[in-house]
Amino acid sequence: MSSPLSHSKDQPRIRKSLSDSCPASSSASTKSLRHERLSRLGSSGVSDVSNDTSTNHAESYFLRRENRLSAKKKAEEETMNSDYKKMYEKALATNQRLKSRLETSKQELAMIQDQLQKAQKGRSSDCSSNVLEAEKKESWSLKKRISDMEEQLKVKAELKMENQRLKDENGALIRVITKLSK
Repeated sequence: MSSPLSHSKDQPRIRKSLSDSCPASSSASTKSLRHERLSRLGSSGVSDVSNDTSTNHAESYFLRRENRLSAKKKAEEETMNSDYKKMYEKALATNQRLKSRLETSKQELAMIQDQLQKAQKGRSSDCSSNVLEAEKKESWSLKKRISDMEEQLKVKAELKMENQRLKDENGALIRVITKLSK
């Protein structure tokens, strides 16, 4: 009488494929590697209960390992997603801070440009007032020279008149002396 678990040596042992045993496998390469390992374990061709249990043990080991790896990958992905979120929030905060600095700098620049324009207008008015003062001084000095020249002309005219009078007197004296000497 044979037990349902025991197999005869003549009957080939039926193996479960990896796709039958693990529907949640992550990749075909992992499945093929697992299948190769399982085939190596059962390559003796002898099918007994101890060989069956070692195969089941190996399959369960690989299933647990695969579950651990997939859980680890999920945890890493979540960590990376949270890292990306943190980095995004940090970059967003930095951008906001830089935008506010830029606005402040623009306002300061506008104020400084206004002050510069006012200063340049003040200088131009100062320059124009300086030019006006210089022109006033020059015109005053010219007026003074003109008045001095006018006085000199008057003096010259008086001197000419006096010179003419003296010539006339001299001529009259010469005539009187000549009449007296005759």
